[in-house]
Amino acid sequence: MKRILLFLLLASAYASVQAQEDSVQVLTFERFMELVQSDHPVARQAELQLGMGESSVLAARGGFDPKGVLDISQKYDDGTQYYSLAKGGLKIPTWFGVELQTMYEQNQGTYLNPENLTTGRGLWLAGVSVPIGKGLFIDERRAMLRQAQIYQQSTLAERQLILNDLLLDAGKAYWDWFKAYNALLVYQDALDLAVVRFEAVKQAAFLGDRPFIDTLEAGIQVQTRQMNLGRAELDFINQSGLVSVYLWEDGLVPLEMAQNTRPLFFDSVANQGVDPLLLMQRDSLLNQHPAIQQGRFKLDRLDIDRRLKAEQLKPQLDLNYNAINTPIAGDPWADYSINNYKWGLNFSMPIFLRKERGALQFTRFKIEEAQYDLSNKTAMLAYKAQAYLNVWDTSRDLFVLYSRTVRDLGSLLDGERQLFSGGESSLFMINARESSFISARVQLVELLVENQKANLSARYILGILGNL
Repeated sequence: MKRILLFLLLASAYASVQAQEDSVQVLTFERFMELVQSDHPVARQAELQLGMGESSVLAARGGFDPKGVLDISQKYDDGTQYYSLAKGGLKIPTWFGVELQTMYEQNQGTYLNPENLTTGRGLWLAGVSVPIGKGLFIDERRAMLRQAQIYQQSTLAERQLILNDLLLDAGKAYWDWFKAYNALLVYQDALDLAVVRFEAVKQAAFLGDRPFIDTLEAGIQVQTRQMNLGRAELDFINQSGLVSVYLWEDGLVPLEMAQNTRPLFFDSVANQGVDPLLLMQRDSLLNQHPAIQQGRFKLDRLDIDRRLKAEQLKPQLDLNYNAINTPIAGDPWADYSINNYKWGLNFSMPIFLRKERGALQFTRFKIEEAQYDLSNKTAMLAYKAQAYLNVWDTSRDLFVLYSRTVRDLGSLLDGERQLFSGGESSLFMINARESSFISARVQLVELLVENQKANLSARYILGILGNL
C-alpha cells in the first residue's frame, strides 16, 4: 500500500516538473554573448573607438592641407593714397618639411616703399621654404600625423580591451545565473520529495504502519527545504535581474527577459578541459594581447615625441627662395629669367637650451617608465594566463571526481530508500542521506560553473574573449 501511494505521488510530482520544463525558453550561453556583443551600449562604445582613430588621422592630415593666404594693407590721408599693399597666393606643406608657395603681389601708392614697388601688372612669385636645421627630419605636423596613425592602430586594441572586460562580466553573470537556476531545481526536487514523503508518512501513520512522531520529523524536513528553496528562489531572481542588465536593443533600449526564460540545464553543459589549441598559441596570443599592444603603441608615440624634442636642440635655420616675374598678356612666366628672384635665411637658437634639454630628458624618463610598465604587464599576464589554465584543467578533474561521489551518494540513497520501504531504516537516516545527496548535487553545479568561468577567464586573460 505504501509503495503504491509513494509511486503515485512521485509520478504526479514528476509530471508537474516536466510540464514546467516544457514551457521554458532556454537562453544559451553562446546566444547570450552574441546579444551582449552586438547590442550592449558598452559594445557600441567599443566600436566608436575605430571611428575616433580615423577622425584623429583625418585631423592630423589637415596639417598638410594647402592654405590660401591673402594680405591687404592700405593707408589714406587727406584723400591721398599713401600705399596699397596686396599679396595673395597658395602655400603647400609637404611631408618632407619643404613648403611650396606661389604668390601674386600688386602694390601701388604715392608714398610706396621702393622695395615694394611692382608694375601695374603686378608680380608673381613661386618658391620654396626649406628648414635646414630644426624641422629637417621631423616637425610638429609630421609628429602629429604619425602619432595619430599610431593612435588609430591602438583603437583596435582599445576596442578589444573594452569588449574583453564587458564579455567577462557578462559571462560571469550568465554562469552565476546558471548556478542559481540549477541549484533552484535541486532544491525544488528536494522539496517535492520531502512533500511526497511527508504525505506517505502521514498515510502510513493513519494505517498504523508508522508512529505519528515520524510525521513531525517529516514535516520539519519539509519546512527546512522550503526555507532552502526560498533562498534559492531569491538568488535566482537577483541573478536573473543582473543578466537582464546586459540585454539591450540597438544599444539604447534596455530589455527585460520573459519570465519563462531560463539558462542552460545542468545536463546540457559539458565539463571542459583546456583547449589544446590555446596551449599551442598561448605565447603568441600573449604577445598579441591588446594590453601589450597598447604598451607598445605608447612607446612608439613617446619615441616620436623624443625625436621631436631632440630636433628642438638644433638651431632654427630656414632657407627661402622665390623666383619672381612680371606677367605679360596674362602669362605669369612668359618673360621669366633666372636672375629674377629673392631669397632669405632665418636663423635663431637659444644660448643654453635648458627648456629643450629638460623636455628631452623628461621624455626619456617617460619612455623608461613605460618600458618598465610593459615588462611588468607582460610578466603578470603570462602568470595569470598560466594560473587560469591551471584552474581550468584542475576544475575539469575535480568535476569528474566529484561526479563519481554524487553517483555513489545517489546509490547510497537508493539503498536507504529500499531499506526504508522495507521497514529496515529510519526516517532520520533517509533524511540524512538525502541531505548529503542534495548538498553534493549543488556542489557539483558549482564545480561545473567554476570550470566554465575558468574557461572564460583564460580566454579573457589571453585577450581573445571578443572572438567567441
